[in-house]
Amino acid sequence: MKFFIDTASLAQIKEAAALGVLDGVTTNPSLMAKEGIAGEERVRKHYVDICEAVDGDVSAEVIATDLAGMVREGEELAALHPRIVVKVPMIKDGVKAIRHFSSKGIRTNCTLVFSAGQALLAAKAGATYVSPFIGRLDDVSTDGVALIRQIRTIYDNYGLHTQVLAASIRHPMHIIQCAEVGADVATCPLSAILALFDHPLTTIGLEKFLADHRKAQQPAKV
Repeated sequence: MKFFIDTASLAQIKEAAALGVLDGVTTNPSLMAKEGIAGEERVRKHYVDICEAVDGDVSAEVIATDLAGMVREGEELAALHPRIVVKVPMIKDGVKAIRHFSSKGIRTNCTLVFSAGQALLAAKAGATYVSPFIGRLDDVSTDGVALIRQIRTIYDNYGLHTQVLAASIRHPMHIIQCAEVGADVATCPLSAILALFDHPLTTIGLEKFLADHRKAQQPAKV
């Protein structure tokens, strides 16, 4: 499974890349605003900066919700850098835009997906990625991981090549559960990725090894 980091923070992106496990980045206008990146020119420059910090796909989101606006914005975003994947919302005009981009060789990420039917429409239109928001489903007492499993089954049934990108990841168990049911990608906050390192037995074991090593280095008593 690929690991993407969901942020607009260059510092966090570089930290994740330094771990050697990062495959890409997803971001959006809300995450840009959180980093104090405002204004079209600054936002687009920041997308380029992100692309130059990673060796993988970078999802850049359109703001428009009409077909003409999404096509214009998406083509402009795709022209910024070869790593850009245009993020498009799961609405009727969004699906039409995905078909347009697919015909032009522009890769897409269909976002705000909450049902298998939406995921099927996105794949039929030629989306490169589809992003089910599992954390938000969990928030309303719906099993988000079950949706990942359902989409995986449908895509495998018909040989659909759209990648399942599990989004709205809240904690490390979400990552493991998505890996178990066959998600192609998980996009996570840095904290969820770092939490995968932690296990109390690893900490205890390392402390014991180091303590034993220190004892072994002490001069023998005569």
